[in-house]
Amino acid sequence: MSRATVLLQLLMIFSVGCATLQGFELRGNNSKPQSDWIWNQLHCWEGLLKPTQIGKIQSVWHKEGETKYQLQGEGVGTIFKVDPDTGDICVYRELDRETKDRYKLKGIVINKKTLKQIGPTTNFTIQVLDVNDNAPIFTKDPFNGTVAEMSRKGTSVLTITAHDPDDPTVNKHAVVTYKILSKQDNFYINPDTGIIYVNNSNLDRERKKDYQLIVQAKDMEVDQGGMSSSATVYISLTDINDNAPFFQHRQYNYTASEATPIGVALGRVKAEDLDEGENAKILYTVISNNIFQITTDPHTQEGVITLKKPLDFETQRLHRVHIEAENPTLVKGMKYKTSTTLVIEVLDVNEPPEFSQSRYIFRVTENQPESTSVGRVSASDPDQAKERIRYSLQDGLDLFRIEDNGMIYTREPLDREAFAWHNITVAANEVGNSNSISYAPIAIKVLDQNDNAPTLADSYYPHVCEDDPVGTVIQVISAVDMDETPPDVKFFFSIPLKVSNFSVKNNGDNTANITVNQAGFNQNEVSKFSVPIIISDNGTPRLSSNNTLEINVCSCNRDRDPINCRHIAPLSSGVTVTILLIIILCIIVTIALAVLIVRWRMQQKSAFGGLVKAPGEIREQLVQYDEEGGGEMDTNSFDITVLNSLRTKGAQPLKVTDCAPVYAQVRKPGDDMGSVVRMKKDEADGDRDGLPYDTLHIYGYEGADSVAESLSSLDVSSIDSEQDYDFLNDWGPRFQMLAELYGSDPDRESLGY
Repeated sequence: MSRATVLLQLLMIFSVGCATLQGFELRGNNSKPQSDWIWNQLHCWEGLLKPTQIGKIQSVWHKEGETKYQLQGEGVGTIFKVDPDTGDICVYRELDRETKDRYKLKGIVINKKTLKQIGPTTNFTIQVLDVNDNAPIFTKDPFNGTVAEMSRKGTSVLTITAHDPDDPTVNKHAVVTYKILSKQDNFYINPDTGIIYVNNSNLDRERKKDYQLIVQAKDMEVDQGGMSSSATVYISLTDINDNAPFFQHRQYNYTASEATPIGVALGRVKAEDLDEGENAKILYTVISNNIFQITTDPHTQEGVITLKKPLDFETQRLHRVHIEAENPTLVKGMKYKTSTTLVIEVLDVNEPPEFSQSRYIFRVTENQPESTSVGRVSASDPDQAKERIRYSLQDGLDLFRIEDNGMIYTREPLDREAFAWHNITVAANEVGNSNSISYAPIAIKVLDQNDNAPTLADSYYPHVCEDDPVGTVIQVISAVDMDETPPDVKFFFSIPLKVSNFSVKNNGDNTANITVNQAGFNQNEVSKFSVPIIISDNGTPRLSSNNTLEINVCSCNRDRDPINCRHIAPLSSGVTVTILLIIILCIIVTIALAVLIVRWRMQQKSAFGGLVKAPGEIREQLVQYDEEGGGEMDTNSFDITVLNSLRTKGAQPLKVTDCAPVYAQVRKPGDDMGSVVRMKKDEADGDRDGLPYDTLHIYGYEGADSVAESLSSLDVSSIDSEQDYDFLNDWGPRFQMLAELYGSDPDRESLGY
């Protein structure tokens, strides 16, 4: 309904006037019955367009001409006004019930002269009556819903909701009904609840996935004059697994080299499925074939064909592989499969020789003579050509050799105690094709022979006390053998002397006790005994060794701790004579380096003093200046008059000017200074009688007699010097440049530079 129609109805209503809905009611400030005020319960329709009287208030305290009525509260003066003499209340602005549905006001009586309130205050309410001036409002626009394809008729899709801000208690103003305006027969809507249902059970996502509906919401139910609005509804069909996968071809052809490694992909195959998401996932299976396998790429749903076993062109050149594809989930309650054939052609490659074993282990006894057989390797050509194989050793050539038949021999006797294992590599290649080669590792174990006699396990330093009785054990000794020592190896200890102060007793665990055989020792008579010990094993052949045990005679305390010994055993802490010598040598070298450094520094300090030469010792020198050159009084190191002498066919005496101070006169060379330098250099190089006086100098001083000290940048920091160089202005025109560079400029100082 248009706004003009609503306004016309309002005018018709107000033509009748404001109705008196209830009788008179007496109220006071304290909600107690009072007779001071009389008014109608006030109502007003929303949407009034001009000032309209809506009620009247009266009070017994009002006296015409002496008092007046006055309002207080919400909207007084702007929306509501009262006639001060009659108490008539009028509305001056359009009211909106949906914004505010009631106003609370107060009425008072004021004395016109004193402007003071007379009598009590009364409270009253103005109720705003509803007019159907609002159309239903949808909770959102658009609405989005989903429903599975092939759903049954009557399946709920989604609920459309709209609310009407008008008063629901007035004449069905807020009673909303729904209707689909789009022309279609796939969905319908409940007019009262707004629920949309499926109307067609043959909805197929693969044919049409998305639907658009226009839905209307109207108030006043089916009565005339209601207001309406519309919204868009989008419905998408979700997928169900109602399509089986299928291959587009009955056969797929592939090629693969026989050298393809296991696990490498040979190709891909794709089964199509009209479904999507989880319903489009495909599981591939290889039927009755143990050479190939197929897996599913989770991103593309393709079948990836890989090798489980190596291909062999000589064995089988063509493979037919049958595969199946199916959905992991059921299709309409059933599991459908589709199949196809993969034809894989194997391509031939020139394969390297194949050894009969991937790794060889041979054994050979040590100390065998040269050319002892170690073992044999064997390799063959896997191709159809069956080429002859040639063998070669990649390492161990100094100890082993290999013949054409793969037999390996020794070049010299082997020693197990030096190397118990030898690891070498054998290469096999086809004759005439050096690129086709393969390798096999060989481990050669050297078997042990009993060719080493046992010896003492340690350097023992036992002692015997002067008062040790017979039978005292002074040392427990053991032995070691460089040969293999299995558990059944036994060592035997003995003393070859018939008469000895000591005896040896085997303990049965490859150790022996050295005990006192004859007591009564005196270190003043005998300070040390050298006891021979024979150690033998039970190997084949049986071997023995002669060892000597040095026993010191000592004075001991009650616990047999030595107090005084003539011969002291070496320290057992590891500080040997060799280590002490190394420490002493390091100290000597450190002292020598310190002396050299001090001497070098002393020479550096006296270097500048040695640069001053007598006038007669000036010789030709080739000097490369890394600075501005020797300055001021530094004429000893560089005398330009010597180089300039060629121009006048000989050295010329220097002209001395009488000026204070007196400085050496230096002639400036002409434009041919380069040729002069080269000529003087060639002259010096050709002088075989003279010493090589051509030297390279970097000058860091200004001459021994200079009062300006050093001007070299080598000794100047980056911070500006505070030294005053104004005296350079008094030294003549030759130092004018230095005076300008280092002296103070009155003009620059006046400008603040």
